[in-house]
Parts: sequence; C-alpha cells; structure tokens
Amino acid sequence: MPTLYVVATPIGNLEDITLRALRILKEVSVIAAEDTRKTKRLLTHYDIRTPMTSYYEHNKLTKLDHILGYLESGDVALVSEAGTPGISDPGYELVVAAGERKIPVIAVPGASSVVSALSVSGLATDRFTFLGFLPRKAGARRKVLTAAGRNEGTLIVLESPRRLIETLTELGEILGDRRIAVCRELTKIHEETYRGTIRTAIEYFQEPRGEFTLVVEGFRETAEPDTAVNAEAMLAALKRAGLTAKDAIAQTADETGLTRKALYKAWLKQG
Repeated sequence: MPTLYVVATPIGNLEDITLRALRILKEVSVIAAEDTRKTKRLLTHYDIRTPMTSYYEHNKLTKLDHILGYLESGDVALVSEAGTPGISDPGYELVVAAGERKIPVIAVPGASSVVSALSVSGLATDRFTFLGFLPRKAGARRKVLTAAGRNEGTLIVLESPRRLIETLTELGEILGDRRIAVCRELTKIHEETYRGTIRTAIEYFQEPRGEFTLVVEGFRETAEPDTAVNAEAMLAALKRAGLTAKDAIAQTADETGLTRKALYKAWLKQG
C-alpha cells in the first residue's frame, strides 16, 4: 500500500539529514514540499531527481486532494522548508486526511530546532511545552503566555528577528525575569546561543538578525526568605519529633502555603 512519509530535513547545515531520509526522498514517487526552491537545493546537493509538488500554508487545503491522488498509486514524502513537517509548518491536515483513508503515515525523524535548542539551553529538559510562534494579536498573545506562566516545564517559543524584542519584553512582563537561552540561526554559519535572563537578553539583542528559538525557564515556586527559613526550621523540629517525611511535609505545607515539592527538597537537606 502507498505510504506517506513525513521526512525531517536540515534546519541549516545540509549535512544534518539521515541516510534513511535520503533513501526515502530518492524512492518516493513525488515530494510534497513547503518551499520547492529550498528543497531543490537539498535535492541537487545529494543528486536526487524525484519530482516535486508545492504544499505550503496558503494551498494546503486546496492541494490536499491533489496529493492524496498521488497516494493512490505511489509513495509521497512530505517535507517542510526546514526541520520536521507539521511542527509549526504545514502537514497536520495531510497527515489527518491520510489517516482517515487508512493510508500508512511513517515518520522519518531528523533535525528539529525545538529539540536542538532545548538540548543546548542549559535549562531543564525533563518536561517542556512548545508554544510555537505566538499569536500576532496582543490580547491572544498575552492569554497564551499567562496560561503557560505557571507551567513548571521549560517553555519553547519560535520568533522572527522583527518581533524578538517585543516578545522578550512581554515574556518579562508576564512571566518575570526568568532564565532564558536565545538560540539564533541554529546549525548555520552565524549560530549563537545566548544564556542569561530575559532582561539581559533584551539588552544583548539590540539589532536581532536571523531566526530565533527561545527556551525559557519554567515556573518556580518562590517564597519570602522568612517563610522559607521558618519552613526549614519547622521541618527540622518535626523530624526530631519523629514524624515521617510525608506527615512533616503535609503539616508544613498547610501552615506555610509552600508546595510539597519545595518542602521535600528542604526535607532532604535535613540529612
């Protein structure tokens, strides 16, 4: 049965493509490409002569039946301008339509600016939320950031140079001056990763150029110094009294309002 392959392509450096991806691009009947000019450069570099058809944001619905028609007789590879199709790029609707028709959809993984930025950010990688490109309207943008504000996982945002300072400013206003890694032009000649706080990042990027991936520290419970000190003292007293960690933390949480996660860390410091 014909198959739809969702193929990740380089986000900058043409060497960042898998051997499997190259084989699939050679073997399929047609490649559905978000930007045929950029994909042509990749294909030429690897001497791949597979026919292409355009599939981008403004024709992804009108072109849907056309591409599904290709899938009636042969395999199709879906590629985006760069990185993994469907991740802030066209592809979702085609994958859904193929699935509804029982057409196999196979991932051919590879480059992703999201995972690449997270891996070099120096911030927590165990949980993260990808927000993509934020809404253009101020109200909708603030709503998204406010909702994500108390998420303890790392936040990842894509941004253009034109809107970078505005976005950093709103991040600071809504989330506070958190730690951030600003990744610019990943895998390209002028690749750069700035690590600091949102405030210092605004000062650093006065004339931003290139494409940006922002990796922002997740929500951290903060407390007044006196509250934190009192909580530690309370835990120590309860431990001396013979209470278990569970009971001591529960009692301290009720009296201080601190999270059990924060109190568990304080409990472990008791030794």
